[in-house]
Amino acid sequence: MPNIDITVDADLKQAFQIPSCQELSLPNPGPLKVQLPTGGTIQAFADISKGIPTDCALTFSLMIQIAPFLAATECLLKVLKLLKPLIDIIQGLPGIPPVKAIQEFAKAAVDLAPCLLVPTPASILPFIKDLLCLILKVLRCFLSQLKSLRRIMGPLSLQLQAAQADGNSELVSTLQCAQQNAQTQAAQLMNSLLPVGVLLDLAGPLFGIAGVQPIQLPALGSASDLQALDSAEQSIQSVVATIQIVTDALGGCDA
Repeated sequence: MPNIDITVDADLKQAFQIPSCQELSLPNPGPLKVQLPTGGTIQAFADISKGIPTDCALTFSLMIQIAPFLAATECLLKVLKLLKPLIDIIQGLPGIPPVKAIQEFAKAAVDLAPCLLVPTPASILPFIKDLLCLILKVLRCFLSQLKSLRRIMGPLSLQLQAAQADGNSELVSTLQCAQQNAQTQAAQLMNSLLPVGVLLDLAGPLFGIAGVQPIQLPALGSASDLQALDSAEQSIQSVVATIQIVTDALGGCDA
């Protein structure tokens, strides 16, 4: 039976190409953790109920744990900053307080001494570095998803224009539905960065203690078309570049 070569569209030809092994490889994310100013660490949880964990999934797992920690430690840090000068004042008071009270106070002051180092740059900087490295991973995940969406929305717009020009109402309806779904996905992707902005705001006081300029996410707006996606990508790329400079200055992120 003779073979007949049929000329096909370049996009269709690419769609039929067998993907490489690298493209089909399963993710193998490394362990993620954040060192806390108090000396402990927070580890990312791998939720195997949702399949093989990815770098993005582990990163968001850590973010969920860090947000309440930051919210809960704001007042604690202020108290710790107050206690050190208070200890110095009480130890320098004139008169002779009761011996037992002095002994109890001295013991409590010694026990508290490591905690007084928490609101200092030496303790805060490792946490700030780990937090920014974590956010860097989140933003890169976001950019990866954004590029995937762009590859979907770009051809959809062209196909929709062609279908409208041909008067193919059935295809127009199908493509419009696909376009609406892509726009909904883009809107949800934009909303996924809201917790990152909240996390940066909560960490503001710690940035001040560490002597690091606070970092904020820009307003991204809607994601209704390719121009909006391009604008969002440029804004986040700028933030990524800023965070990369800061983390490099603090010793760099782990690979």
